[in-house]
Amino acid sequence: MERKELPNSTLILVFGILSIVGCCCYGILGIVFGIIALVMSNRAMEIYSANPELYTGYQNVKTGRILAIIGLVLSALSFISIVISFIFYGGLEGIYDMQEEILREYGG
Repeated sequence: MERKELPNSTLILVFGILSIVGCCCYGILGIVFGIIALVMSNRAMEIYSANPELYTGYQNVKTGRILAIIGLVLSALSFISIVISFIFYGGLEGIYDMQEEILREYGG
């Protein structure tokens, strides 16, 4: 019996990596890629657990799932910190005012 690759195993790994990288983009991209990777990995794990002898690439699925969880946590923290800074500094206008004040104070 010939073993075949789990569906989307490489894509799950790529999305897991993108979820970590996406945490630098205000957290939104990381959250999106992390959720997609988790949903896809759950489906792939169900397929693998039904017939493990038929499939390869399970290591990619496990690694992608771990990376997606890490990326989701980092992205959530990034997103929450941005929301909190908007609340405390009065939105973009407050942040720009604070930057101008710092530049005037330190002569930048």
